[in-house]
Amino acid sequence: MIEWLFVPMAYLIGSISSAIIICRLMGLPDPREQGSGNPGATNVMRIGGKKAAAITLLGDLLKGLIPVYLAKLMGVSVELLAVIGLAAFMGHLYPVFFKFEGGKGVATSIGVLLGFSWWLGLAFIGTWLAIYKIGKISSLSALCASVLSPIYAWFLVGDVFVVGAATVMMVFLLWRHKSNIQRLLAGEE
Repeated sequence: MIEWLFVPMAYLIGSISSAIIICRLMGLPDPREQGSGNPGATNVMRIGGKKAAAITLLGDLLKGLIPVYLAKLMGVSVELLAVIGLAAFMGHLYPVFFKFEGGKGVATSIGVLLGFSWWLGLAFIGTWLAIYKIGKISSLSALCASVLSPIYAWFLVGDVFVVGAATVMMVFLLWRHKSNIQRLLAGEE
């Protein structure tokens, strides 16, 4: 029963906003008030450059990876592992420490997927990189990789709970990127 404590722990870790913290530490404007207004690595790059964005990306990725990986090391069931991953992801989207106004979740979802399976996370990253190389649009790359992640989960992990978690994250990623999708369809992204 104690392993269920990983769920609130994962949510609280997910609620730590790497973008806001990194911007404060580096003397940059609050990412919620500059650029796109999104507290994520892409917006941090707009307002603070590559170094700040890379640190933000790593922080967001780790807050998805660490709770899932630690729980996996502790031998929790795959069902609970899926819930833990979703808790970290939802913490990023709806952080308790920042008025429930979080980022879009791409980097944190990558961390969660890496925690489930290194191959699964690497498939997402590889897809993102391939699409970005072709189109040079971060949101399009994230959306394509996200849509494919449940399929990758099915073939690389083969567990219905991991596929379910990947699907839930995909739905939220699509929802959080709805303005990007509208701009993509209008040719304005």
